Amino acid sequence: MGICDDRVVIVTGAGGGLGRAHALAFAAEGARVVVNDIGTSREGEGASTAPAQAVVDEIAAAGGEAVANTSDIADWDGAASLIQTALEEFGQLDVLVNNAGFLRDRMLANMSVEEFDAVIRVHLRGHFCPLRHAAAYWKEQSKAGATVDARIINTSSGAGLMGSVGQGNYAAAKAGIVGLTLNAAAEFARYGVTANAIAPAARTRMTEVAMPEMMKKPEVGFDAMAPENVSPLVVWLGSADSKDVTGRVFEVEGGMIGVADGWQHGPKVDKGSRWEPAEVGGVVRELIVKAPPPTPVYGS
Repeated sequence: MGICDDRVVIVTGAGGGLGRAHALAFAAEGARVVVNDIGTSREGEGASTAPAQAVVDEIAAAGGEAVANTSDIADWDGAASLIQTALEEFGQLDVLVNNAGFLRDRMLANMSVEEFDAVIRVHLRGHFCPLRHAAAYWKEQSKAGATVDARIINTSSGAGLMGSVGQGNYAAAKAGIVGLTLNAAAEFARYGVTANAIAPAARTRMTEVAMPEMMKKPEVGFDAMAPENVSPLVVWLGSADSKDVTGRVFEVEGGMIGVADGWQHGPKVDKGSRWEPAEVGGVVRELIVKAPPPTPVYGS
């Protein structure tokens, strides 16, 4: 018996790295898995059916059930096809794990609009489109009187929470994913759907290039950066046991799980009338003294 028995799970970007680890972990806990991966390079170039099928074969070899899907999750019709794959192959959908993405790293002063748009598309739009189609299915089920106990698990990043030098497009997309998650949690609760996000630190084809020393596999001892370390939290968030947890962002790295504390209403001063520009500087500086300092941007 596993904690996800009889649940149907979609994992995007599941042909390698974190997505592959999540897909294998869900299958090991009894879930039937749709393994989505378009098979692009780290920079989002090319396409191949091989990565998704290889993970399906791994799951099948271990006695699990899985099917491959190679839809472009940032394409509206492609995302609809992904959701339909789960419904046609397994008759239901219970969990959507949005994980797919690639990088086009560049300092902001040198970044092209094409590099910005490509990363925003795959990460942010690539979360919205599957989420939107899945939500439509769950809303329809709920309105028809069915009991819905569904999960959305989005993938943000420390870059999205604190920023990351040389990754302004990626940081903006990942910050947007947090906002999308909070809205989804608030809007979909009435239909029996929770939404949470993770900000993982793990070895993937993206982080191996961006942070090679940090991501290097140790010769002995606990491999803190193994992507498999992130998956237990993701699998639990996809289980029935997590139904009371929504609208949260979790940082996870190695053996550490933490709840990220995002934007909060901080110190404030109300004059009761309009400020004069010359008055504002002193007030702002007093408020900054009272507020906690921001976490430094990664790489700064």
